[in-house]
Amino acid sequence: MNKNDCTIRLEEKKDHREVENLVREAFWNVYRPGCSEHYVIHVLRDDPAFVRELDFVMEKDGRLIGQNMFMKTHIDAYDGRVIPVLTMGPICITPELKRRGYGKALLDFSLQRAAGLGYGAVLFEGNIGFYGKSGFGFASDFGVRYHDLPEGADSSFFLCKELIPGYLDGITGVYYTPQGYYVDDLNVEEFDRGFPFKEKLKLPTQIF
Repeated sequence: MNKNDCTIRLEEKKDHREVENLVREAFWNVYRPGCSEHYVIHVLRDDPAFVRELDFVMEKDGRLIGQNMFMKTHIDAYDGRVIPVLTMGPICITPELKRRGYGKALLDFSLQRAAGLGYGAVLFEGNIGFYGKSGFGFASDFGVRYHDLPEGADSSFFLCKELIPGYLDGITGVYYTPQGYYVDDLNVEEFDRGFPFKEKLKLPTQIF
C-alpha cells in the first residue's frame, strides 16, 4: 500500500529491534515515567493470540516511522456466548511525524485489512478524539463493559468499531484484555537496559 510518500507492509523478523526502539521513542514518558510498550510488543509476538497477518510497519524514505498490531480476544456475552473480537496496539508514529496524517493512514489501512480477513470488531483503549475519525465509538454504546471496570465508572477510554456491520447486535457482555499485555515492571526494566539510556520524567500529563 502506498499513500503519498510512505509504504505499509507486514513486519519482518529483521524489523523487530527497530520497531521496539520506535515504540520506545513514541511512548517514552507519555503515560508514565519511561514506558513498557516496547517490551509489551516484544512479548506479544510470541503470544498465541498474536495475529501475524495484521502486524504492520510503515516506512518513509527507507526507515520505519510507524507500526500497528492486533491480538485476538473475546467478549463473554451475558447470554453465555463467547464472541471473538480483536484488540489493537501498541500503535504509534515516530514523534517528529505525529499529527501529519500518517497515524490515521496506518490505522485505516490496518482496519481495512482486518475486515478483509473476516474479523468482526475491534475493541481497545484509546482517545475518541483521534480514533473516532476512523469510525470508533464508545464500547458502552455497543453494550460491552471493560472487564475490571466497576459499574458506573468512566469508560470513555474504552472504544469499539464493528468491522462487520451488525456484528455486535444483540450482544451485551464483558470484554477481556489478553493477558500478554500485563507485564512485570522488573522484566521491563531488564529489557530496557538493552537500549540507549533515556531519562525517566514524572510529568503532570501522565496517568500512571
